[in-house]
Amino acid sequence: METGDILLHHGLLTEPQLSELRTAQREEMRSGQRDAVRLDQLAVQKGILTEEIVLTHLGEELGIGYVDLVEYPVNLSLLKTFPARFIHRERIFPVGQYEDMLVVATSDPLNLYPLDEVASITGMHVQPVLALKAEIEKLIKNNLGVGSETIDGLMAQQADETKDGGIELVGDLELDGSELSEMAQEPSVIRLVNEILLEAIESRASDIHIESEADGLSIRFRIDGVLHVQNFPSEINRFQSAIISRLKIMSKLNIAERRLPQDGRIQLKFSGREIDVRVSVIPMIHGEGIVMRLLDKGAMEFSLRGLGMNPAIYETFSNLIRLPHGIILVTGPTGSGKTTTLYSALTEIKDAATKIITTEDPVEYRLSGISQIQVHAKIGLTFAASLRSILRHDPDIVLVGEIRDLETAENAVQAALTGHLVFSTLHTNDAAGAYTRLIDMGVEPFLVSSCVEAVMAQRLVRNLCPHCKEAYVPDPSELPPDFPMNVLKQEHGGQLYRPVGCRECRQVGYRGRSGIYELLVTSNPIREMTGRNAAAWEIKKKALGEGMRTLRFDGWRKTQLGQTSVEEVARVTKQDEFVNNE
Repeated sequence: METGDILLHHGLLTEPQLSELRTAQREEMRSGQRDAVRLDQLAVQKGILTEEIVLTHLGEELGIGYVDLVEYPVNLSLLKTFPARFIHRERIFPVGQYEDMLVVATSDPLNLYPLDEVASITGMHVQPVLALKAEIEKLIKNNLGVGSETIDGLMAQQADETKDGGIELVGDLELDGSELSEMAQEPSVIRLVNEILLEAIESRASDIHIESEADGLSIRFRIDGVLHVQNFPSEINRFQSAIISRLKIMSKLNIAERRLPQDGRIQLKFSGREIDVRVSVIPMIHGEGIVMRLLDKGAMEFSLRGLGMNPAIYETFSNLIRLPHGIILVTGPTGSGKTTTLYSALTEIKDAATKIITTEDPVEYRLSGISQIQVHAKIGLTFAASLRSILRHDPDIVLVGEIRDLETAENAVQAALTGHLVFSTLHTNDAAGAYTRLIDMGVEPFLVSSCVEAVMAQRLVRNLCPHCKEAYVPDPSELPPDFPMNVLKQEHGGQLYRPVGCRECRQVGYRGRSGIYELLVTSNPIREMTGRNAAAWEIKKKALGEGMRTLRFDGWRKTQLGQTSVEEVARVTKQDEFVNNE
């Protein structure tokens, strides 16, 4: 029986579904654009069945067992004697050995010829087991390294393999004809660099860190705000110069300049999505270091309601962003989501009757219906200069990417005083520190008190994976001193959640991030304190007395709701002062 009949026999497909799959198969064969896809594969592609269900039932029919490689005790020592070319070419993996029986995982139950070749070469009996294709790929990447197949091609000088891994470079490259430039254009080098970029995109990484160290290259991905070391074959170190040169060429940088920092940009297309890559190259002791920021424009959705704000904070902030004039500040360290919050706010309030202009460095995402200016400090187009020009364009709302100096701060204040609503960011540790930061820059206290309407401080915490998070009752002695234990017992039965790790989250225990927020609205007492240049701690204490909830408090709320862990909140916030959580 063909695979479709097997699935029908096992009750996994209905007659109409099977007929539909056969029609789709015939259309693909007639198009001649690709090899005919089997009916079981089509069923998985169309979402009718999962790969696990298909493999389990086909395995039953063919007498081949199915295993979950996440739980299976894989014997990695077998890699030393197993022919690596079969792993790369056929996407199979040795997982166990019992006397003269070699257990090999495959995701294709109808293609067992490679296993016969393995048996012939090794002289052992081969027992196939079925496993998910993604799990086999993960084993290959984790144990042979990302790009290991390409490394083998480089070592063997097999430059005819030019598959690019599905990434398309937008724009033309500028080559200088040098030997280094020619080396960076070798097909296998191109493929290796593309595989690094592809792995980062598929891992949802926000940054790629390629660092030159004494013993070779170190590659790390920042995923959900935390750096993870990536496993690559040690042979990659031989191609360090070629990899760095290739990235420089893609970024339109000078590949011969190795003494000065350089900044560039790469535009990619992947699966129909635009990926903007900001590249920074800095010379280090052991060679050049590269950090690439990945901006996946197709994956971003700017929704204020989707940021994870407490309903009370969302309602207050939603009202604030509709004020006719004033300054609203968002504070926090680099990478805390300030730009996303501001973009989401602008997206919520924009309409045809409102003129919105932004000045940013750099413009990270393009927003329809909003005029955006890219700052160019080298030619004199600074935040302050662009803000002066913006006010001549009759805006209603202005976004200043960051208030960095007195001139920008004074222009923002002037814009607010003349009837504009100004959004901007500052680098302060909490909301109260924004008032004193502006005064320290040189803005008069009475201007700060009259213009600043609110300050939002924020951080990002990793969300617990919903598929594997585990409930537990913590020992009070294990929790931070300011954790509201009484609230936990009264409202949540003393139960929290912690990370475990599963296939869905790549064994990390977390997937995605959300914000924790501290919103300080400038009340009349706080205006009075700011006007007399009160200390940040005094302003914070007053705001707490008026009902403000701190970053830490908002984080504890998320732990009690099972959205994140105690460790995550403790990682990004410090213990509260003036707060009694009893």
